[in-house]
Amino acid sequence: MEITIHGLDGLSVPLREAWHQAMDESPEYANPFLAPEFATGVARYRSGTHLAVLREGGEPVGFLPYERNVFGVGRAIGLGLSDCQALVHRPGVTWDAPEVLRACGMSIFEFDHLVEEQKPFGRYVTGAFASPVVDLKPGDSGYPEWLRSAYPGQAKTTLKKERRLGRDVGEVRFVFDERDPRMLRTLMRWKSAQYRRTGRMDRFARPWIVDLVDHLFDVREEHFTGVLSVLYAGDRPVAAHFGPRSRTVLAAWFTAYDPELHRYSPGLLMHLRTAEAAGRHGVSLLDLGRGDKEYKDWLKTRELRVSEGFVARPHPVAAAHRMWRRPVRGLRNTVLAHPTLRDPADRLLKTVGTLRPPRHLD
Repeated sequence: MEITIHGLDGLSVPLREAWHQAMDESPEYANPFLAPEFATGVARYRSGTHLAVLREGGEPVGFLPYERNVFGVGRAIGLGLSDCQALVHRPGVTWDAPEVLRACGMSIFEFDHLVEEQKPFGRYVTGAFASPVVDLKPGDSGYPEWLRSAYPGQAKTTLKKERRLGRDVGEVRFVFDERDPRMLRTLMRWKSAQYRRTGRMDRFARPWIVDLVDHLFDVREEHFTGVLSVLYAGDRPVAAHFGPRSRTVLAAWFTAYDPELHRYSPGLLMHLRTAEAAGRHGVSLLDLGRGDKEYKDWLKTRELRVSEGFVARPHPVAAAHRMWRRPVRGLRNTVLAHPTLRDPADRLLKTVGTLRPPRHLD
């Protein structure tokens, strides 16, 4: 196995095509977060990004995009933002994890959404978690009929709220692929306010994330497209979602709604409308992402497994990084896994959120 290191800025067409081929040949790598378009997008706004290419007989057969600092501490590209990570490779390819790290100049490699298939990284996993997904089937019967078929228990309540929204605010309509960048800004403002209101880290307070989302919104490729979906009542936007899609997978990424209209359950309406429209547009899987949420338990048809952990070589920097990061991850996972701890923590975060001043996205 030969391993070569490349920059992601200006990735050559042959390497991009070989990467796409590896995605097409293995369904577990169909997620858009594993596409070269996502990695090259992150590389535009993050320093220290690289690509390891595994070759057999001179032919590129595996691809690992990563970030690395000057101390040799590495991480999956877009860590904390990406909902799927892997060394993307063609079927039958095997590798040695420490050998890959040596070639990349990394003493340690951190991941938090590793796909289950990555067996060479298996012994470095510190935790595995459910990642709910929705299997979609195309249909031509229209949204109400689809909803009654897919979710018969909740269809009546959902349609009732949607009709009430139409009466109170304006005729309800849904745009699966909205190209108006002003609506993307509206989504960012809603989401930023939600983060701050609930005491969470405001991702859109980080300029590089805003720039990345703006960039991905404009990507229109066969293996990767940034999809903005918007639910309207009349001319008023009610809820919106932005996420990347590949040929067959749409990743649920940023969803938010107008809090003034919360009584109509706009977030749930948004997810249901998105799922139905995605199926009609050729998507076979909606990936809801790792995390325990009531709406995910309701919508999911099954679960995938993703892992977090650290691939490390014997090195003082690796030991120090793991000692610093692992307790933080462990504490967070313990809180999230136990309602008796999670609920008070959630209330505390919301209390903190009420003390944070609002911010405005231009």
